[in-house]
Amino acid sequence: MHLLDALSDPCPLLMGIVNATPDSFADGGAYDPVAQGQRLAREGAAILDIGGESTRPGSAPVAPEEECARVLPVIRALARAAPLISVDTRHAATMAAALASGANMVNDIRALADTGAMEVLAARTDVLVCLMHMRGEPATMQDAPAYADVVGEVCAFLGDRAAACEAAGIARTRLILDPGIGFGKTVAHNLELLRSIDRLKGLGLPVLIGASRKSLIAALSSGEPPAQRLPGSLALALAAARAGADVLRVHDVAATAQALAVGRALA
Repeated sequence: MHLLDALSDPCPLLMGIVNATPDSFADGGAYDPVAQGQRLAREGAAILDIGGESTRPGSAPVAPEEECARVLPVIRALARAAPLISVDTRHAATMAAALASGANMVNDIRALADTGAMEVLAARTDVLVCLMHMRGEPATMQDAPAYADVVGEVCAFLGDRAAACEAAGIARTRLILDPGIGFGKTVAHNLELLRSIDRLKGLGLPVLIGASRKSLIAALSSGEPPAQRLPGSLALALAAARAGADVLRVHDVAATAQALAVGRALA
């Protein structure tokens, strides 16, 4: 049984995005992250995902020391606000410090590629791990991404990373897979992945979809800025839920929860 099963009613679970950064694409550091996390938990987020490094296209890396200074006080303040407190980081040092501060999940855009990351997670058997696919690095990932078979390549990568985790002593019951919508993909790639959630589910692990407020929505509509992408975000959330996604990573928890409740009633 996967560790998410204890939290799976209703399904999909909602992961609320808590940005402890001054340069997030969606909000640009416009709110207090502790107050935001508390609000998202009240609105129904089962997971709070706390990040201290913006990974929007074109963003510059943040040193683990600065990242820790941003996220650790927020993690400590929110440690009991939701069942799962996730740290959104690709740095092993930040993972270790966050887990020591009360986090019980790691959400990594590099799928534990950082030196020492697997060892940090193998030592904590009670911690969930989300492995994400990304082509390239945030600063350059949208520079003409190309695939022969985007779904096949993403599935192969995630399957390989899950196997590597198991070999390192991280049980499959702790793993979640994320195809990385918007991370080194064109609009066509993103749509193909969203239409192929069943193939991702075929890997036998829970699937997380994070498409909230992403540029995909503006590209398919009228070029709206992130703050005006809620309708498109809800459309993507409903489609992902119908396709079997287990976790939705969203900015707008209350609105997404309402849309899912209505969707379930109509199913």
